[in-house]
Amino acid sequence: MPIAIVETRRLYRQIAAQLSALIASGEFAVGQRLPSERDLAVQLGVSRPSLREALIALELEGLVEVRVGAGIWVTAASGRGAETEVQHEGEGPFELLRARWLIEGEVAAMAAREATDADLASIRAALAEMEKLEKQHQDCSAFDREFHLRIAASTRNGVLQAVVEDLWDRGRGAMWRLMEQHFQTPALQAASVNDHRAILQALAAHDPREARNAMRAHLKRVDSEFARGWELVKGRDAATPVRPARKPAKRPPSRAAR
Repeated sequence: MPIAIVETRRLYRQIAAQLSALIASGEFAVGQRLPSERDLAVQLGVSRPSLREALIALELEGLVEVRVGAGIWVTAASGRGAETEVQHEGEGPFELLRARWLIEGEVAAMAAREATDADLASIRAALAEMEKLEKQHQDCSAFDREFHLRIAASTRNGVLQAVVEDLWDRGRGAMWRLMEQHFQTPALQAASVNDHRAILQALAAHDPREARNAMRAHLKRVDSEFARGWELVKGRDAATPVRPARKPAKRPPSRAAR
């Protein structure tokens, strides 16, 4: 079964569907390691972040397994409850972080101009709870959420508050949890708390530029750590040779792919 080019505007779920079909057809057999991420991205005509999200979705479905230092291996020819999983996946982590970088950076800049002393005290209280839980090596995501929502609330713009809340909540699906399971460590949680301190400092100084930069630096770091962790888990240069997939046929895309 030849690989067909996936248009770059399509989301990770369409990429996952094509890979799933290739596995079902035997193009990638159970027990076989998939080609490298770089090769797959080139063959499919998609970005590597979108491909990563597709592979995470397939891992949730039980079709592939990420083996530390050894790559990504096909473990089943059909998914377990794939349709049910799709409903609870949440947004793709990399796509979500790019959206948050754009929107929350500007929200932080606006908050730096608008935040009152009471707003800053509320944001500082959320950070204090994060710091306490981080020192106890406990999950601080609830107060992480509060920190970001309180920044948005300080803009006095209800639409921005709703957007930030929606971005946070729709992102915390099964895909995000699996990424955290792979990559979250005490060191990374401590780094996240430090990022939040820098954001609060810029807000308290009423410096919109620094607040924007601090928020974007935080979200960029999370994106980079996820990407780096993905490479470390799957093994950037696994030594086992892999049979390459056949090259795409020279034909126009099917009606379904348009």
